[in-house]
Amino acid sequence: MMTTITSKYMNINGINTHYHEEGSGKEKIILIHGSGPGVSAFANWRLIIPPLSENYQVFAPDIIGFGETDKLENNQYTVDLWVKHLISFIEAVSDESVYLVGNSMGGALSLHVAAQRPDLVKKIILMGSVGIQHPISEGLERVWGYEASLESMRELIKLFSYDQKAANNEELVRLRYEASMRSDVKESFAAMFPEPRQQKLDELALTDEQIQNIQVPALLFHGLNDRIIPIEKTSYRLIELLPHAELHVFNECGHWTQIEKTEPFVEHILTFIK
Repeated sequence: MMTTITSKYMNINGINTHYHEEGSGKEKIILIHGSGPGVSAFANWRLIIPPLSENYQVFAPDIIGFGETDKLENNQYTVDLWVKHLISFIEAVSDESVYLVGNSMGGALSLHVAAQRPDLVKKIILMGSVGIQHPISEGLERVWGYEASLESMRELIKLFSYDQKAANNEELVRLRYEASMRSDVKESFAAMFPEPRQQKLDELALTDEQIQNIQVPALLFHGLNDRIIPIEKTSYRLIELLPHAELHVFNECGHWTQIEKTEPFVEHILTFIK
């Protein structure tokens, strides 16, 4: 497995934006990560960038406030800010429409991009996605309310995964914990998801009508055992509303489909894109 993934920086709307880029070819895939503590494009996508980049040009940006991308001094993180930044990023790296792959919160941002700028999107792929009105789960409350410690991170990894052995992966626990402990990351994360956290989840949601108007083909993935974003409150509703959508459900899988089901996940994406 390739362990080095190219890091680059680009100025997007005055924001110094960190991203990974691999592969070549006319068709481009943009990977949009989720919102957990210590998350980054690399943490979310390190396993799937190499296989996807064999046939496509793959970009994975750190969203504003996450990873190595600039943090805001005023800590005013909004869905509108994130969506505008992503739209400008897509325009900067591609002259043509792209394939969007969005994980969790990144799924909601993908839906917003597809709703606002359908000209930029060929197809969307969503995993354990939010973006529809639903009551916040106890799992998501714990993720967004995380207070940094090694033990708390271990508990969160148990929550994210179906296979509880993932929490014994010291490298993974330490990688995410150390990333979450950086003072700039800690500050921005605390500012993004204050209580009442239901409000931030509601801000990420589109209306039913907006979702029904998204005409691009959509492939949804969800782990049946997802305790962060419950499938019955999210993907089952999205599949009813998105006019050109299909849903793939993995049993024995939590919130991290790209990590727990890497190979079938990549195969399904490549089939859907082709």
